[in-house]
Amino acid sequence: MKKNTNEKNKTTNVVENKKENFGIKLNNPEYYINRELSWLMFDERILGEAKDKNIPLFERLKFLSIVSSNLDEFYMVRVASLKDMVDADYTKKDIAGMTPRQQLAAISVKTHELVASQYSTYNRSLIPALSEIGLTVVRSHEELTETEGRFVDEYFEENVYPVLTPMAVDSSRPFPLIRNKSLNIGALLRRKDKAPGKDKHAGKEVTEFATVQVPGVLNRIVPVPCENGKKIIFLEEIIERNISKLFLNYDVICASPFRIMRNADLSIDEDEAEDLLKEIEKQVKRRQWGKAIRLEVQDSIPKKLLKILVEELQIAEEDIFKIDGTVDLTVFMKVYGLEGFEEYKTEKFTPIPVYDINPEEDIFASIRKKDILMHHPYESFEPVVNFIKEAARDKDVLAIKQTLYRVSGNSPIIAALAEAADNGKQVSVLVELKARFDEENNIVWARKLEKAGCHVIYGLVGLKTHSKITLVVRREEDGIRRYVHLATGNYNDATAKLYTDLGMFTCNEAIGEDATAVFNMLSGYSEPEGWNKLSLAPIWMKDKFLSLIAREKEHAINGEEGRIIAKMNSLCDQDVIMALYEASNAGVKIDLIVRGICCLRVGIAGVSDNITVHSIVGNYLEHSRIYYFKNGGNEEYYLSSADWMPRNLERRVEILFPVEAPDLTERLKGILDAELRDNLKAYFLHPDGSYAKADMRGKQPFGSQAAFCEEALLKKKSMMNDIKDTRVFIPETRPETPPDSAD
Repeated sequence: MKKNTNEKNKTTNVVENKKENFGIKLNNPEYYINRELSWLMFDERILGEAKDKNIPLFERLKFLSIVSSNLDEFYMVRVASLKDMVDADYTKKDIAGMTPRQQLAAISVKTHELVASQYSTYNRSLIPALSEIGLTVVRSHEELTETEGRFVDEYFEENVYPVLTPMAVDSSRPFPLIRNKSLNIGALLRRKDKAPGKDKHAGKEVTEFATVQVPGVLNRIVPVPCENGKKIIFLEEIIERNISKLFLNYDVICASPFRIMRNADLSIDEDEAEDLLKEIEKQVKRRQWGKAIRLEVQDSIPKKLLKILVEELQIAEEDIFKIDGTVDLTVFMKVYGLEGFEEYKTEKFTPIPVYDINPEEDIFASIRKKDILMHHPYESFEPVVNFIKEAARDKDVLAIKQTLYRVSGNSPIIAALAEAADNGKQVSVLVELKARFDEENNIVWARKLEKAGCHVIYGLVGLKTHSKITLVVRREEDGIRRYVHLATGNYNDATAKLYTDLGMFTCNEAIGEDATAVFNMLSGYSEPEGWNKLSLAPIWMKDKFLSLIAREKEHAINGEEGRIIAKMNSLCDQDVIMALYEASNAGVKIDLIVRGICCLRVGIAGVSDNITVHSIVGNYLEHSRIYYFKNGGNEEYYLSSADWMPRNLERRVEILFPVEAPDLTERLKGILDAELRDNLKAYFLHPDGSYAKADMRGKQPFGSQAAFCEEALLKKKSMMNDIKDTRVFIPETRPETPPDSAD
């Protein structure tokens, strides 16, 4: 996939022309928010949900846990990358005018503030609230009663002690390798045969360091029998209480838990790798032992113990996080799963069947009737799984081709593809081995598919294949017909219940031809001269978006209404942002729904006066990408696997596809309208770069996710009543959703 010289020059000229706008330099760093700081602001919004007392208590625990897991990945990848840049003396500034060293300094300040706020919420709000409903979280083993202490000690002897491996450090045993993200307990020891004080040989106090890893194979949450309610203690507290039993010849002077984060950003030379699968396997193993870049300890840790950890792990002062509470709050995702507290959780929503798919006939008959749009998780993901299953067993299906980026741990889609190959179908699957933190999972699936007889492609050199597309080629009475599924989200039946995504089935001939061209391009060296309906990154998509934005600008200049609505996960491509600034200056009204990173600033006079940014943080993770352009009244809707980020537009294989059927575009309009109306779960970007929820005084709350759930239930009811008109769109005057409803 390479751009020819004319295409490169064309793109360069477009970009250069956008750098100045009526005397305003659109590449002014003051017009942009740093990407990393914007990501941390997203984590702040998640923490805001943990603080919200209108949300069920256990849902707040879940959001508290998500903040920690997000920070883990942020440090392992983004902070690690910046540290590598600093080590390499890389000083180029980002679009906000910050060098890598300046970014690291700002990140450190912001992250420490975020973690302090997180633990303040944990200690002052959530732990007391849990106690009030009858769940006591033991924060220190010293809080246990005598009876509880005996139970915990017996539990240690019977269940924990046999699993532990204490690691001492002395002249013959060097400091052990501490695994990435593992929870450990460090201890200072003194030999029992040595008198306290100074050693006559060394001239210093005789203390030795030892560490023990909290085993991940055991449940970190241990229920403690108690008279009233429920009580839990974390495994590390049990080990710390009994740590002296691991070092019988020593006195334990002190012990404290700690956790480190390592550089997990894989560095793979794809051109030199003879076997990409083996190279990625090797690099994934190295991830556990990358350079330590973050250390979490309790604020009560003794100075001497901390000093040893810092020196041995070579941790910078700004990367030490002294916290007041449990180390690693991701454990509260498991606390969320405790039984007996269902009234403090949002009631689980069961996705409804897709009305346009008739369960009494094969799925291909339903697709032949009309294009089918699916809104997950409000509508079931099962039709996508069944599409592959039916294709695998249908005697008239000749070939199945699919791209896989992230799949579930026990994927029914993988099983169906393997069955298809076993049934003699031509099965080609692109498994993206470079899908971050899913590399090991994808290696396993790739090998399973190969053993089943599928043709497996491991992605393209230098690019990640992030597109979501399936092509089924079927022999029918009137000839060969191609059925295509395109989507904004992964072929993952597990996350399809947690992420909001859109998918479309079609047997449109033009899209079918494009789909064939996509797979020929991925499996070989065949690039089409042009496309019928689809636009692909990294070659064509960015130019497509820039031209669509420029077209709205021209409509506005000509006195027509220019209008853009774009929903995505992240926005940080400078060329796209400059194009939006130009369009805004010309009078185009632009509403952006951006869940996470947003480097664009709103409210800049003459630059972004006409731009708003909404970020929805709800019970489901907003993952769909929808792009709307008014086009002088000839409205156009597009769905995509791509965000407006350089990595999506320039370094990945992505697909942008149009939605043209009037009933489907009307539905997309309803989705965008509802999300723009959201004043319950939406945060709004302010000109100073901060986010805040809407001022609700005098307003009725409206949550888009709750509304979509309600809409789905109404649609299900109409299906049960066999009502033909199934378009149950959210009316502008619909009853508002109360604040404490499921969202």
